[in-house]
This record gives sequence, C-alpha cells and structure tokens, in this order.
Amino acid sequence: MSFIRDAEIESNIHILSTPLFEAANINPKSIHIHLVNDKQLNAFVAKGLNLFLNTGLIARSENVGQLIGVIAHETGHMAGGHLVRMSQRAQAAQTSSLVSTILGGAAILATGRGDVGAAIMMGGQGSIMGNFFGYTRSEENSADQASLRFLDATKQSAKGLLEFMRIIEKQGFTVSSKQDVYFRTHPLTRDRMTLIANHVENSPFSNVPTKPEYVKMHSRMRGKLIAFLESPEYTLARYKIENKTVEARYARAIANFRKGVLSEALKEIDGLIGEFSSDPYFHELKGQMLFENGKLEESLVSYNKAVSLAPNSHLIRISLAQVQTETENSEQNRQAVNHLTKALAKEPRNGFAWRLLAIANGRSGNMGMAAYAMAEYNLLVGRYSDSINQCRKAEKLLENNEAVLLRVQDIKQTAKVAQEKMKKKRKKKRRR
Repeated sequence: MSFIRDAEIESNIHILSTPLFEAANINPKSIHIHLVNDKQLNAFVAKGLNLFLNTGLIARSENVGQLIGVIAHETGHMAGGHLVRMSQRAQAAQTSSLVSTILGGAAILATGRGDVGAAIMMGGQGSIMGNFFGYTRSEENSADQASLRFLDATKQSAKGLLEFMRIIEKQGFTVSSKQDVYFRTHPLTRDRMTLIANHVENSPFSNVPTKPEYVKMHSRMRGKLIAFLESPEYTLARYKIENKTVEARYARAIANFRKGVLSEALKEIDGLIGEFSSDPYFHELKGQMLFENGKLEESLVSYNKAVSLAPNSHLIRISLAQVQTETENSEQNRQAVNHLTKALAKEPRNGFAWRLLAIANGRSGNMGMAAYAMAEYNLLVGRYSDSINQCRKAEKLLENNEAVLLRVQDIKQTAKVAQEKMKKKRKKKRRR
C-alpha cells in the first residue's frame, strides 16, 4: 500500500465527514483519516477509529454526494461495532500483525509534508488485506441502515449512495480481475439495493441539493489528485486550456509544475491566487513549486502566507519549516523549531517532522534536543537500537530538562520492549 498526505484533501474530508460522525455520536476529533494511493474504488475502517479512503474513490466519484454516501456507510461500520468483530477476526485469522502494519505505515509517514506528492510505500499483502477487511452481509446491511439514518439526520440526500451502489452493482457482471476492491470487500445484495432505493423514494431529503461548497471541494480534490497522480500529459489533455474552471486551472498548474514548465505553472497558480487571495492551499502549492525549483526566499513568502491563512494546518507548518531549515539562516531555523514543535503537539507520529526538528535543533547547537528528536524518529520507523542510543545521548545532554527526560525514558523503555519482541520473532522463524 502507498499512503499520501495532503493538507487540503485531509481538511476537506474532515469537513464532509464531521456532520456524519456527529450524527453517529462519534467525536470527529477521534477519527484518523488516511488517504491510500490506489486507483481502485475502496474505503474501509480499522481499529482505533481509522477511516481509509482510496484516492481512486475521490477521483473517480462522479459527484460529492457519492463520496459522502460512502463515508456515511463506513461511519455505519464504526457505529455498528464492526471494528470489535474485526479485531476478533484478526485474532482468529492471526492477521493482527497486518492491521498493525497498515496502521503503523499510515501513522508514521516518513515524508509527512502536506502535498500529494509525498508518499510512502508499504510491502503489500493485498489479497490477505482484501479478505480481512471484507464485511459480512449482515454487517453491510446494518451499515446501510445506519448510513441512511445519518444522512437523514444531517438533511442530506442518499441519492449519491444509491448511485455509487449502482456503479458497484455493475461490476458484478465483469471478470473478477477487473472488479474494484470495494465490490469484493463489501458484498452487495439485491435486498441492500432495494433498501437504499426505497429510502431515496421516501426520504424528505432526497431532493435536497448538495451544498455548493461541498461541490467545489470535491471538484478541487479530484483535479488535484488527477494532476499529481496521473502523468502531466494525461492531465493537460483532460483539462484543456479553454477550460477555465477552478478545477481545470488547478490541475494545469500542477501538471505544468510536474512537467518542469515553471513559468506556465506559476501563471496558472498566480491567476488563482489573484481571484482567491485568502485560499491557503493555492499559496501552499506556489510555495511547493518555488521550493522544489530552488527559490527558497520566494517560497518562504508563499508558505508563510499559507500558514497565516490556515494556522491549524500542521502539514503546511511542517512544509514551511522544511524550507526554513534549508535556508541555513539562524532566525529562520529558530522559527522552524517553533513551527515543528507546534505541529508535533498535534501530529506526534509524523516521522518526517521529528527528523526536521532534529536537524533544526542540531543547527542551533542544541544537541540534546536533537538527540531527543532523533530518538522519537527512530522509534517510529522501527530502528530501535538507534533510538536507544539517541536516548542515551539525550540523557547526558539534558540533565536539567526533567519534562523531556521523562519522555526520553519512556522512549527508551518502549524501544527496548519492541527490540525484545523482534528478537523473539526472529528466533521463532529460525526454529521453523
């Protein structure tokens, strides 16, 4: 599996999902949303209230109502206690390590920047995962009923869910190798289709139009994903120059950036910024374009503007901090430490941010805090011996910092326990 991070898309998915989570009496802040870089239609939930959405689901959904319908359905799985039964299946199938690997990979992306291009690959056990995250017919029916309640409670139409299910239904007539994972993991029955169709027929909210801001979010997410994940040639052919929609202009800016035609990319993004000057994600993209073309000072201006417009976006802060550390300017480096500290308070499992913090502290001469940050990073990526060694360095250099020393001791103990578990697993494998 391959996971991506993107500040705009993650924010938009949270906005679309929050009313549904609240209708299900689930605290939206407790949900972790993960974007899986996969063209197939799929979504699933896993223990710890983790919602996984394939990029293909977002890019290939024909309208935002379909995406909201799928999220409502997955919320139904969470609310229905299906995660508990999934854990029981994990123990029975002895695949709990697979779940841990998936969740760990999603949580500790070594490249924790806020742009779609940042991704991490994980060794795939696709067939096992597909079988494991499959739901029973009774669970699917329960999730459907719950999703319809949540959509009604939020005064949203279920037409999108019905449209999506009809798309999946058609895949039942194609060869299995061409079926999307969603078809194989979410068994679809005629009774389920009838239930949803009857609800659409009778719900007072079936003809309620989708919020215009949701429509805009969806089109931008779709254009952004296509532009970052498909070839620039494909994107430019799909979004021709005469297409003046925001989605098309956004996609062309990204495609030209990836193609190396910076002048055309900047022309498109500057045009969007001229119309939408308070949009943080357009400034973020311009900052990325400039940074990756070696224009650090100009990039700083764009990223600082993006952070001022979206102060709660931890991923944008991390991207700004990366540029600041690259400048090798002492004042910028000090600011980078502040930005990274704020971001890590909310994203403590972001490995990339911990590495940056170690670099920034090292350049400031604060070697004790640099060692502490590297201890955190090495623990996250599974380099337990290195983590323990960095903890020992930090203990010697941070004798007067009790708060950090307590955390350092926790890290060292956790790393030692994990190291012992790894040794035991290796011994078992050798015996086999």
